[in-house]
Formats: sequence, C-alpha cells, structure tokens
Amino acid sequence: MLTKILPAVRGLMAQNQVLPRLARVDPDGTEPVLAIPPGCGDVLAVLRDRLPAGARRVTVEAFGTYAAEFSGCAGRVAGKIAVVTGAAQGFGLEIATDLAAQGAWVALADINVEGVNAAAATINAACGRDAAIGVAVNVADPDSLAAAMERVVAAFGGIDLFVANAGVLRAGSVKDLSVKDLDFVTSVNYKGYFLSVQSVAPIMALQHSAAPQTWFDIIQINSKSGLTGSNKNGAYAGSKFGGIGLTQSFAMELVEDGIKVNAICPGNFYDGPLWSDPEKGLFKQYLDSGKVPGAKTFDDVKRFYEAKVPMRRGCTTPDVMKALYYLMEQAYETGQAVPVTGGQVMLA
Repeated sequence: MLTKILPAVRGLMAQNQVLPRLARVDPDGTEPVLAIPPGCGDVLAVLRDRLPAGARRVTVEAFGTYAAEFSGCAGRVAGKIAVVTGAAQGFGLEIATDLAAQGAWVALADINVEGVNAAAATINAACGRDAAIGVAVNVADPDSLAAAMERVVAAFGGIDLFVANAGVLRAGSVKDLSVKDLDFVTSVNYKGYFLSVQSVAPIMALQHSAAPQTWFDIIQINSKSGLTGSNKNGAYAGSKFGGIGLTQSFAMELVEDGIKVNAICPGNFYDGPLWSDPEKGLFKQYLDSGKVPGAKTFDDVKRFYEAKVPMRRGCTTPDVMKALYYLMEQAYETGQAVPVTGGQVMLA
C-alpha cells in the first residue's frame, strides 16, 4: 500500500521539480495527520485535498510519519532514488556503487540477500552516509518484485531510476541446449525485465501525476548480443534481442507517464563473474562448448574475443556509467539501445 501513497506524497512535496526522499521519523505533533479512506480509488486526489501546501512532514494513519529530505550531496545524480537489480556482484554492484558516490540513494536488489546487504554496508561506509540498502528480489517472480518495491518505497519514498541489470547466461548450441537452460535464461532476462518494469512503472507514474514536470528513467543493461547474433549462444542473444523490443515498446507506452525507457548494450565485461567465474563463467562455458576454435585455456578465449574489438579491450563499468548518465541527463532520448562495445558492434 505504501507504493500507492508515498510516491504521491513525494511528488506533492517537490521543490523546483526536485523530489525529496521521504524518511520515516517520529511524530512531533506539528505535522498534518491524514487518513486514506479504505478502498480509496484515487489516493492522489485525497492527498491534494488534505495535504497543506508547503508541508514537509506528514503522518499517514496506519503507516507512520514521514519527513521530506532534500539531498545536500554533490554529484550527477544527487538526491535521486535508484534501484539496481542483480546488484550483489559484477556490473550491478559497480553501477550501484558509482550511483551512490554520485549522490544517489540506492537500493541494491538481488536474489543473493547476504551479498546485497554486505555490499550496501560497504557502500555506506565508503560514502559516510546511509546511501544504500539491500533488498531481496527474484525478478522472475511478480510477488517478490512487489515486496521489493514496497521495501524500497518504505525506505526512500519512491523511485527515480530503475536499472534492470539482473541477467543470466547459459551458452550452448541450438542442437542440444536443454529446455531447462532455455527457460532459465528467458525467465530472468526477458520475463524478469518485463515484470520489473511492470512493478516500478506505476510508482514513477504516480510521482509524475503529482509533479507533472518531473521525469524518470528505466534503463536496461542489455548486451551487444542484443544487437547482433551470438554463435552457440542463441538463448541469451534471443532474450537480449527481446529486451530491446520491450525497451522500445515500453518507451512508446510510458512516455505519457513521464518515464523514459532506454537500454545500454555493453561489450564483454571480462572482469565480472559472468565471464570470470571459474565454474559457471563464460570463459568456462565457451571453452567447454567449443565455441572458440582451438581454444585450450581461458586466456585463449579472452584473446579470441579481444581480437574482435577495434579498441582491443573489454568493456568496463566506467564505460557503462558514461552511457547511463547520458541517458538520464538527455531529456530528449527514449527507446534507444546504446552500444558500448569499443567498436565491436557499429550501428548502421
């Protein structure tokens, strides 16, 4: 229920098109006390009618007291509230870390609960503030996503940026890849992205309704494999191609709600666990599947793929963050799939 109330409160408390974080506080007797009628079909209308102009604190009966907190941080996303899925490790963790360093409040969401809780604690220590929280989520489960969004809104009041980073890969030929592996990849990469947007879009739309001049961002971390086919890796490439189709479709639909939807298509991130995990990583999968002719070691696989890149190196998190901040700051950009591949994939 908080996801139907606090984003509206947050929007109504905006100053100069900047939305505050809403922090749970103890009541001091000065704040208005509002009751949302049971079964209310238009919470925003009730709040517009009952929340005094200029209010910076409010008690919502049955839910508690919340105070507007405008960020005093510097940075490219200062004061923004972000959610990053798949944030226990790899790109997701590094994206969340950079967002916090640039002034955002960040919810790290992952099925690995211990991992995101530990990562959030590390981020907070590095930032010297309570910038991050860990949130349990299975992006393929709508109930899990609903609970995660409720947790984020309870902690911060709403969401400005949703980074759909969670992704998995099972390499293999179409001749012998199991249905189980196909379903696993599709469930997370395609269905999980769809369900993630379905869960966060109403929160952003409610904020936009309360503060119509504000805009919000959904950014999928896709892949170069969403732009060009991948030999003996069709399940993954297909799920990523599908993700770009979703991105374009979401962008067309959600623009009326003040939501921009874009994708970033990174090249190979060799340093992350997706590639380097010794048991499940792509170096091992590609070596075992015979995808790289003549390869006998992980280094052989890496050299094979680096040779495909004009810039002769893999993608890094700073490369991705430049694209992410561009997409957020560029008000006139939605429905795009931005390649960050060192020239390996060049759009016509």
